[in-house]
Amino acid sequence: MVAMQPSQLATLRQTSNARVDATLAALFDNRPAVAPRLEAAMRHGLLAGGKRLRPLLVYMAGQALGAKDDALDAPAAAIELIHAYSLIHDDLPAMDDDDLRRGQPTVHKAFDEASAILAGDALQALAFEVLASNAHPRLGHLVHTLASASGRDGMVAGQALDLDAVGDHPDVDALAHMHAHKTGALIVAAVRLGGLVAVDDDDPRLDALTRYARAIGLAFQIHDDILDVTGDTVTLGKTSGADAARAKPTYPSLLGLAGAQRKAHSLIDEAIAALAPLGERAAPLADLAHYMIERDH
Repeated sequence: MVAMQPSQLATLRQTSNARVDATLAALFDNRPAVAPRLEAAMRHGLLAGGKRLRPLLVYMAGQALGAKDDALDAPAAAIELIHAYSLIHDDLPAMDDDDLRRGQPTVHKAFDEASAILAGDALQALAFEVLASNAHPRLGHLVHTLASASGRDGMVAGQALDLDAVGDHPDVDALAHMHAHKTGALIVAAVRLGGLVAVDDDDPRLDALTRYARAIGLAFQIHDDILDVTGDTVTLGKTSGADAARAKPTYPSLLGLAGAQRKAHSLIDEAIAALAPLGERAAPLADLAHYMIERDH
């Protein structure tokens, strides 16, 4: 597999971000606001920046299996809507109680707690509205993939486990189990959504993408844990050192900083190996895997 040049990956990210941002903005620009304050809170949590990694994974996975970009716009937007809702709710005082997100006040700080809860609720519902509004022969599989990854068997379960773990002392396996749900479930869903636009759900290449996504999902979270120790608030766009302040278990706290870094690199090697069945078309996904543990925020 031939590696891409860094500028090529940057170009793909810019193209992906432009497409998904245009799709997301159109959800607000093309319809009247029934509740203006709610709409403003939704916009604040959704449209003010972010890495847009999950939509990028939708586009890259779909492209690797031959899907057209216009067919990937809806699932890419849907997964970003779910991600945005989850961040709004995670930041609430009842959860992580964060004041800063993407370098700006969190939604409950910029508005109020009730508006933040409702904005998250509305973004979650909008995700399925967007996905279901686009006819596709595998629409049922697409909706099920996103719903399962988002709810009690996926991201929400992971958040519950994360809250339960505060002040506790789980081992590495328990921490991996929690992150596989809280962070990993949506990352796996992203590549599967992209793949399902192109191929049937029994295509073996979907299994390869799933193995890839599970590995980069955990590596992504480990690197987030590392950045919470080594990064600064301005670069991160959120408060650094927050995990330690809340007595949250992390990979650096269990393995040490060097041990956590070794684990992240090992997972990236595992992810790239999983891409072998996709051949050269998977080169962007391999480069994105490296980016997951090289980013500074």
